[in-house]
Amino acid sequence: MLDIAVAKPALPKSGALVLMLEEGCAGATAELLVVADAATGGAVSRALKVAEFKGKKGQSATVLAPGAGLSRVVAVGLGKLADTTDHSLEEAGGRVTAALAKEPAAAVSTTGMSAGQAASVTMGAALRAYRFDRYRTKEKAEDKPKLGKITLLHDAIAKVKAAWEPLKAVAEGVFLARDLVSEPPNVLFPAEMARRCQELTKLGLKVEVLGPKEMLKLGFGALMGVAQGSVREPRMVVMTWNGATGRKKEKPLCFVGKGVTFDTGGISLKPAGGMEDMKFDMGGAGTVIGLMAALAGRKAKVDAIGLVGLVENMPDGNAQRPGDVVTSYSGQTIEVINTDAEGRLVLADVLWYAQQKFDPRFMVDLATLTGAMVITLGHEITGFFANDDDLAAKITAAGAKTGEQMWRMPLTESFDKQINSDIADMKNVGGRPGGAITAAAFIQRFVNGKPWAHLDIAGTAWATKDSATTPKGATAVAVRALDRMVADNYE
Repeated sequence: MLDIAVAKPALPKSGALVLMLEEGCAGATAELLVVADAATGGAVSRALKVAEFKGKKGQSATVLAPGAGLSRVVAVGLGKLADTTDHSLEEAGGRVTAALAKEPAAAVSTTGMSAGQAASVTMGAALRAYRFDRYRTKEKAEDKPKLGKITLLHDAIAKVKAAWEPLKAVAEGVFLARDLVSEPPNVLFPAEMARRCQELTKLGLKVEVLGPKEMLKLGFGALMGVAQGSVREPRMVVMTWNGATGRKKEKPLCFVGKGVTFDTGGISLKPAGGMEDMKFDMGGAGTVIGLMAALAGRKAKVDAIGLVGLVENMPDGNAQRPGDVVTSYSGQTIEVINTDAEGRLVLADVLWYAQQKFDPRFMVDLATLTGAMVITLGHEITGFFANDDDLAAKITAAGAKTGEQMWRMPLTESFDKQINSDIADMKNVGGRPGGAITAAAFIQRFVNGKPWAHLDIAGTAWATKDSATTPKGATAVAVRALDRMVADNYE
């Protein structure tokens, strides 16, 4: 995490200066530009003129060694300040980090902005600065980003600090999720992932871990069927945040994550090409863990439950076979047609447990579930399904505010019929057409009428290129959107 400080606006004596400028490069946001330009003998304004920088949204320009002891001046365009959103300001902050990779520290002028707007810029800068380099041992110093500290220049120091504090907690939740998804599968297996969940007790979360004995006793036949081919024993983790103390007690919110720490496909073995990516088949669980850390970290005034089913799907001599019939915790029987459709089996038992144990207000599950969703919406938008219009609208709105786009998909009875089995209550796959929808239809059979949404994050859990606030790699998709949904509607 970047070291963030706040100070009164003043031209730094050395190092880098970032000017966040409104369109037209005038008004309050340009106050420090005037000072910097005078100190450098007009070098800054001349360079911005040559670069045709006018402060439009998305514009940026860098002036190297302009004088007055400054190593560089970076101008970042905001567009019309009145038209900015939290997300657009975060994107501007991300561009700051990208432009300052070779600078150890920088002063960022946010004069003219509200405290909340300045904090949003900081959030974007922090999110873009994330880097997973735990296993890099020979990287050259010149190849490593140097930026470690940003000092916001703003008149309302206390207000900016107060606005940044909850955002910092959310950023830390995002980083936790990114770390988990980035870990190699020989390091992060079910027991280790459960152990890392237990570390969150330091934030005030209550954490309970169920092992194979407890799950067999409960009757988790669907989840245990997936796990039986691996020497790595499964776990289910229940994380509880009780933040509604002193308020009228209501049913808790519930978030459920698929945590397949590595997915070979089992007996229905995946092709070798790209199989290494299946380390992030626990992305849904990673998001739930990051979300619970964010809620606890910012002391959210709400009661929430996070549950993750953690398994490894391997093809040994004891592995589940295509054609097996398993009995889920709900009592419903499932004919396993394809052992690579395993995530929905994990979710089936965990979702039913969540309802029976906690009777939540709603359930949202997240899973890197289907390649069909990647074909449908690519890597830019998360497709989701819901049985409740109000919950769906809240998820869509929160995604729009955080820049994590969510698109509701159809879920009709005709797709549900495709998973009827000839010998059991259902089978775990339908036909090839509409694969993401039949997967959702399967999961819905374990919802039992509770308000519910299913986010298929197969296409958005991992990025193959940098974006404004997310470097290439694990995205922690939906941590921020679901945190925003909770903040806007349930606190």
